Amino acid sequence: MSAARPQMTQRWQRRVLDFLRSCVSTPFNALLTAAVVALAFWALPGLIHWLLLDAVWSGTSVKDCVGHDGACWIFLRAHAGQLIYGSYPEGQRWRLVAAAVVGLATIAAAGASTRRVGILSTGAMLLAGSIAIGILMVGGVAGLPYVATSLWGGILLTIVIAAWTIVTAPPLGLLLALARQSELPIVSAIAGAFIDTLRGLPLVGLLFLVIVMFPLFVPRGFETDKLMRALLAFTLFNAANFAEVFRGALQAIHRSQIEGGYSLGLPRWRVTALIVVPQVISVSIPGVINICIAIVKETTIVLILGLFDFVGVLQAGIADPDWLASQSVRTTAYVFAALVFWPICFTLSRIGLAIERRQPMTSGSSGASLVN
Repeated sequence: MSAARPQMTQRWQRRVLDFLRSCVSTPFNALLTAAVVALAFWALPGLIHWLLLDAVWSGTSVKDCVGHDGACWIFLRAHAGQLIYGSYPEGQRWRLVAAAVVGLATIAAAGASTRRVGILSTGAMLLAGSIAIGILMVGGVAGLPYVATSLWGGILLTIVIAAWTIVTAPPLGLLLALARQSELPIVSAIAGAFIDTLRGLPLVGLLFLVIVMFPLFVPRGFETDKLMRALLAFTLFNAANFAEVFRGALQAIHRSQIEGGYSLGLPRWRVTALIVVPQVISVSIPGVINICIAIVKETTIVLILGLFDFVGVLQAGIADPDWLASQSVRTTAYVFAALVFWPICFTLSRIGLAIERRQPMTSGSSGASLVN
């Protein structure tokens, strides 16, 4: 481990030097770098004053923010519980912390053991972790009080919607892409119609259909959870987008690789599972990460359904008459939303880039080597 640290340090030093050289590699890059540095020197002092030096850090009400030009951070402190947990009962919030620990532990264990225990065992591990998280959050069993999803909100709801969609939509999208490429005309037509229809609908319209119109077409007395209907809409809508990304990756695979699998006597499903799907996933990583980032940002749209996610709680707090006296409250709320969403989306992009760099290069022209 001691030998690995100097290598890592040298690698980071090399990246920093390469970045600095790229900033002045051409006259245009040098001019652009100078403009960015000048803009930073002009904007940073005022931003630091607004965020830190002139900000209001102590107080109990909006009166403490009136007359100040800086951020009103006491607004966030007053709504901290709702921003994180929504209306989840205070005495049961320990279950959310436990669910977060279970989720992180499951992801870490699955990521570390994928190559050792196989995909099926990893999938079973993720399924078991998801069931445990669901029991902790919803309750109603094992002596845990039931907590309705209508009480969920804040960052909790944002994470639930984003995590659910990112986990469920890609597998469904991959199946749709494979179905659209099927040699059976009926299967291909149905999958194509499903994908084109959902991609042609705005997400707002689809949410309106599943939330407002769906109850009109079911028998009287049949009740479904509003959040579950919203999650279904998110899954279907984004599965269609994932399907197009995977379809492009399918077209990038050289036909010789599939024919090579058949020549070895592999059945069609094994050729698809062992040769096609791994390369499709590898090729489509950039597009998949882009859609995942969009999903995180799309979660804010559930506000129109009466579900108060992170941004919804902020907007509800801004509209509270008790906090309308200070103009800085609104700015503080949206700046804080940016400070939350930007690191999440940036981290996802970096994770995708790291995964992409570790993937073996795949190209159609060299595809036969996979079978040889």
